[in-house]
Amino acid sequence: MPTGVALRDAREQLFDAAERVLLRDGPGALTSRAVTAEAGVAKGVLHRHFADFDAFLAEFVLDRAGRMDSQAAALRDAASTGTVAGNLTAALTALFGSAAVAIVPLVSSRDSLRARLREAWPAGVPVLTEAMVMVTSYLAAERDLGRLAADAEVDWLAPMLIGSVHLLWAGQDGTPPDPEAVGKVVTTAIGGVVREPPR
Repeated sequence: MPTGVALRDAREQLFDAAERVLLRDGPGALTSRAVTAEAGVAKGVLHRHFADFDAFLAEFVLDRAGRMDSQAAALRDAASTGTVAGNLTAALTALFGSAAVAIVPLVSSRDSLRARLREAWPAGVPVLTEAMVMVTSYLAAERDLGRLAADAEVDWLAPMLIGSVHLLWAGQDGTPPDPEAVGKVVTTAIGGVVREPPR
């Protein structure tokens, strides 16, 4: 197997392989051997670039959390366009169809990984924290634009939306929830505070 892979390429190759294993086989199948086999590299490549497997997993989780920045920017940019429910439904459906949510049980199942992550991310699970910031920021923007009631509690609505959609996802054996079901959850959650005209 190839071993002379440049550091940047090796990191991306290994992270992408970890994501594929995680999505296909679940967190229990995520081992250094599974990752390197999936990436098509020698096992030593992972250990040459990371102190140990937990260090690799911590950087993988932080990398995937960082990738949510583009999703957050797209959702913020959607403020004042379409409908609030439609924008939230699309964003939450995409979120729960990505590796971001599959990372939650990975972090939950590994004490050593949680300990490693706390060094760089002191509170919460990185992807859930980023999702909360993303949805709260969007709801606040829509409230400022008058499409949500001025007294809408966006700091409470965001976790309620994420938690409810997460329950839909968890009830589907790890498959993404149906967008229609997500839409019903969103519409119910924000129904009392939406101020946009009906379409």
